[in-house]
Amino acid sequence: MPPLRRSARHLIRVARRWVEPNFKHFLSTRQPLLWGLAVLIGVLVALAAILFRIGIGLVQLPWLGTMSEQIVSAASSQPWWIILLAPAVGGLIVGIWLEKFQPKQRAFGVADVIEARAHGGKGLSFWGGLSSAGLTVVSLGSGASAGREGPVVHLGATLAMALCQALRLPDSARRILLACGVAGAVSASFNAPIAGVLFAHEVVLGHYAMSAFVPIVISSALGTLLSRLWFGDIAAFVIPQYQITSYLELPAFALLGLTCAAVAVIFQFALIGTDWVARNITMPLWLRPVVGGLAVGGIGVFFPEVLGVGYEATDAALKHQLPLAVMLALLFAKTAATAITLASRFGGGIFSPSLYLGAMTGGAFGLIAAAAFPELASSHGLYAILGMGAVAAAVLGAPFSTTMIVFELTGGYALSIALLIAVSISTGINQAVHGRSYFHWQLEMRGVMLQEGAHRWLVRIVRVADFLEPVPEDAGSETFDPESGGPSLRPTDTLEAALKLFDKSGASRLPVIDSADPMRIVGYASHVRALRYFNSALIAAEKEEHK
Repeated sequence: MPPLRRSARHLIRVARRWVEPNFKHFLSTRQPLLWGLAVLIGVLVALAAILFRIGIGLVQLPWLGTMSEQIVSAASSQPWWIILLAPAVGGLIVGIWLEKFQPKQRAFGVADVIEARAHGGKGLSFWGGLSSAGLTVVSLGSGASAGREGPVVHLGATLAMALCQALRLPDSARRILLACGVAGAVSASFNAPIAGVLFAHEVVLGHYAMSAFVPIVISSALGTLLSRLWFGDIAAFVIPQYQITSYLELPAFALLGLTCAAVAVIFQFALIGTDWVARNITMPLWLRPVVGGLAVGGIGVFFPEVLGVGYEATDAALKHQLPLAVMLALLFAKTAATAITLASRFGGGIFSPSLYLGAMTGGAFGLIAAAAFPELASSHGLYAILGMGAVAAAVLGAPFSTTMIVFELTGGYALSIALLIAVSISTGINQAVHGRSYFHWQLEMRGVMLQEGAHRWLVRIVRVADFLEPVPEDAGSETFDPESGGPSLRPTDTLEAALKLFDKSGASRLPVIDSADPMRIVGYASHVRALRYFNSALIAAEKEEHK
């Protein structure tokens, strides 16, 4: 055989040994299926996001006379009593909806998506998700002061999980497709495909595994494409081209980060405190949104800028169209209106309010800086952009994706140094004070402690039923005497409870009794088997995050 042919065959064999195991792994993890499903999810979520925005416009049409987001302009031509009563009427509909139809009697959002990811993509009810989306459409359309992006993220994740449920996919695939739904929702809402990819990885998945990257990008790109075909290829905020006047402003950017951190911290305390007060007030559930709607409407009579999503007021701050006194007043008014809205159980998120407060903070800071240092200070519109990113990043706990969202919303890539300085300082100080994002605070209120790491979360979601050794069917029934039988477990006990009982009793094997019949033994749990199951789950989670 000629040497050249021999070398070629050798190279083919080497290449085959190199490629074949990788390709087999690619097929075994069902990546082609995930890529195809990512296309479908991107299309479905984009269509849902479009219908969601149209729905908000249809609800606000009867009382504002417009379906656009120019709420301030439309509200200025309406009698004061319409502005006062519209959120309350919407609140009555929301209250009845919550009491009669909505699971858990609350609207859903990003925190529920993060919790579902921790449960392997499980826990998102299809009809409950659609109901929550409809509830939020009524809330925002009637003037409730909240954001639309969080509810759209939940809707996108719900659609993705409905598809997974129909196909009975494994947990790892469900988590990836859950993130696909999130990415498609963010990109369709903001016309920001890169930010959609980063948000899905940073906030929902919590890692940047290569196996998840391609399907998430596919879904995000399609979400943006369909959104642009419907709404046009324009950024959410069209602003002038701002530039940094001098790099001597770097200390000012750092000081802006400190200021934004204070605003983010106060905003979260307002949300938490108002929620605590609302929980401690006894009144019928249906009445809560009515009272909250009256309060929001009362604020809206004097400051119509707080009504709804608030993009028109945010845009005005970015274009330096608001005076200092108005921006300072809107900081307090929007914080109060959003806190009341969410505590009253209206549907809505915190993304848009965070951008709003950041724009007002930055705009006010810029005006003060310009008055103090007129030769050095850049336009206060530039500071409004920086503030928008800094406050949102701190509240959401998502500095990377929020930075990219600001870039894509405004086209302000030239501001990268200033934005990164403000975002990093604001996020760092917020972590020092709160120790968590607002989403993780919501989860901890429900007993879901994801901040402590995968090892702490796994011991709380793994149940004894997952690793017990059942009694063989041919062995007959075994009975247990609660008084003299010693320590025992139930199938629903957590791994954490089981490990504590093994340690306390010193036993290496414990009976597992039927939850419905405490006299019947359904199996046995061994200490070694429990630890082996826990270690296997940790390894599986580690592998998923790095492949």
